[in-house]
Amino acid sequence: MKNILKELEQYRLEKKISQMELADKLDVAFCTVNRWFNGRNYPSKIQEYHIAKILKKTKRSV
Repeated sequence: MKNILKELEQYRLEKKISQMELADKLDVAFCTVNRWFNGRNYPSKIQEYHIAKILKKTKRSV
């Protein structure tokens, strides 16, 4: 689980987007993304699926 969050943070930093913009891309609230990165909560299975889709798109375009 922590691995996908590390990849997501790396994606966010590479794209130079805020947590708010990332939340919009994932169709979740800002506080949800903030809790993930602060370790207070973890993505659900459905959220993990959407995260994986975003990360795979990025890897394909490289």
